[in-house]
Amino acid sequence: MDAGKTIDISYFPGCSMATSALENNLSLIELTKKLGINLIELEDWNCCGSSSAHSVNTELALYLASRNLSLAKPNRPLLISCPSCNLRLRHARHHLKNDEIKRDQYEELWGKPFNPDLEIIHFFELLDGIDFLSVSGDAAGKLNGLKFVPYYGCMLARPPEMRFEKNYHGLMERILSSVGAEPQQWSNTSSCCGTFLSVSKPKAVTPIVNGIIQNAIDSGAQCIVTACSMCHLNLEVRCNLKSQIPTLHFSELLCLALGTSKHKKWFSRHLVDPRPLLRSIDLIK
Repeated sequence: MDAGKTIDISYFPGCSMATSALENNLSLIELTKKLGINLIELEDWNCCGSSSAHSVNTELALYLASRNLSLAKPNRPLLISCPSCNLRLRHARHHLKNDEIKRDQYEELWGKPFNPDLEIIHFFELLDGIDFLSVSGDAAGKLNGLKFVPYYGCMLARPPEMRFEKNYHGLMERILSSVGAEPQQWSNTSSCCGTFLSVSKPKAVTPIVNGIIQNAIDSGAQCIVTACSMCHLNLEVRCNLKSQIPTLHFSELLCLALGTSKHKKWFSRHLVDPRPLLRSIDLIK
């Protein structure tokens, strides 16, 4: 990425980033600004069909996701941060590419031709192409003293028909290590947190979440860093351990490494307050 050059990218936030994970959205937008990227939110976007829709009505789920694809400008990439939204929109594009009948329905519904070349970029793909330290030399060592475990969740593991797409596991460890944080070894990097059962069967989910967080504590981590806003919410809402550690969005930590001062709107939304930990290592005042 050229220094001083601003790049326009379309952006699909999705329902959780616009509501329960607003702090993730705000920090992501702040981070991309610092990286020289201008996110242009899709106008009048809708739910991607994740959670219940694709389980109840696959055709409806395809329509929901494909409408968002129809809103994307053909001449610029479409950025998605939520792993579940990323999966649903990529899955829709995959089906439309391989099903002529569905493509005809798409064009009839949305009044425009399907764009098979639309580039859908997950947040991790964006970061993978950036030399993070080159953005700010001051970021080196900024997270010294922070011990964390990376939690990718299960949604970045795609279904078999999309198995050749990268999932970028290891990226959080690599980037956070480059600015001084210390990843801890643990066994729950890709474990399912049970988020889709969180409302219907919370008693089944709490032991799962408790196990994940207890394993993080046992590893020596001071916090969990998440790749998924839904996982983040579930870990905070469903844990009932007496002793807990905070869960942070990846974008929040990267913003702190780059010296942002806009975090006051983020951390007050966390159910497990991360500010005492961050103050203890001089990341915030």
